[in-house]
Amino acid sequence: MVKPWYKQFWAWFILIIILTTIFGTLLRVYILSQHTVSLVSEDYYKKGKGINVDLSKVSVAQDLKLSAMIYSDGQDIVIELSKGQLTHFPALNIEFSHRTLADRDFDYLATANPSGTYKVHLKEPLQGPWFIELQPHDKQWLIQGRMSFPSSTPTPLMN
Repeated sequence: MVKPWYKQFWAWFILIIILTTIFGTLLRVYILSQHTVSLVSEDYYKKGKGINVDLSKVSVAQDLKLSAMIYSDGQDIVIELSKGQLTHFPALNIEFSHRTLADRDFDYLATANPSGTYKVHLKEPLQGPWFIELQPHDKQWLIQGRMSFPSSTPTPLMN
């Protein structure tokens, strides 16, 4: 006598595999829709057009012989600016951009002590790779570069 299909082992085994696959797929779709990662800037076109402006600002910084060294000291980020042909150390708008997590990006306005050292005090130390841009308040020049934190040795920001 032949058993009905619902009493067969292999029918239930195949059905469980199919249902598990469907449930796993739906769960992954839900999780990925709730936790998206922003890898591309929403205003990429505007930023792309601004690259030429940034390059001209970088060349102005090079013409003025500006350079900067950066390192971390606990919860402080220390920037030593060599002012080149500038008459004084300007207030700097410092932009920190994370490579993949746009929600962690932040700006900081810093002033220098008489020796040209700028300090940024953070709530918690930075970890991993960051892109850093230094600009004066009038945005006439730009120094930029990549840096991995923590780093206790001064590292030059390279344009």
